[in-house]
Amino acid sequence: MHRLVYVAVATVLTLVGAAPANAAPLPRSVPSVVAAQPPTTTAVMSVRGAGPYRIGASLDRLTAAGLIDWSVATCDGVVAAGATGTWAGVILLAFRHGRLVEVSTATVPPYSPAGAGVGMTFAQLETIYGPRGGLISNDAGTATAYLVRVGARVELFTGHPIRPGVGAFQVGPASFVERNFRQGGAC
Repeated sequence: MHRLVYVAVATVLTLVGAAPANAAPLPRSVPSVVAAQPPTTTAVMSVRGAGPYRIGASLDRLTAAGLIDWSVATCDGVVAAGATGTWAGVILLAFRHGRLVEVSTATVPPYSPAGAGVGMTFAQLETIYGPRGGLISNDAGTATAYLVRVGARVELFTGHPIRPGVGAFQVGPASFVERNFRQGGAC
């Protein structure tokens, strides 16, 4: 039992950089290949939303909770809004008739639960998602995106305006997110 306590204390001291001279370093395994950045709980954007910004949430409730920094009515019952706190400047929100229908970003992180995000190539998305996703074009044939369906919701990775690959990542109901990509925005 005494040895177990010594090992625990030595481990803690090693982690904080104050290990005794006779403490052996802990072995570490180093991956030979670096994969896509694994998502953390604070950097994940899924078809459910991001952090406290859950698809279907009420604009009034999020505003009352201090989670909305600004909002502007666009048209057809759509309100664009900005997040507060750690999500400020990271995600944009779209509400339709007072309910959250889209969370979008042009930054890294956040990542999808599978580890996909802005800055990747469409080929990398194909590797990550396999048969669960695929490339689509808008109805005008002027833009390409990578779409992943999860029930009635989607993850949509759209192109970058000045370089190949993903420039934006959006999540929400297919009836809003995918339709806006294929047919143009609601306004």
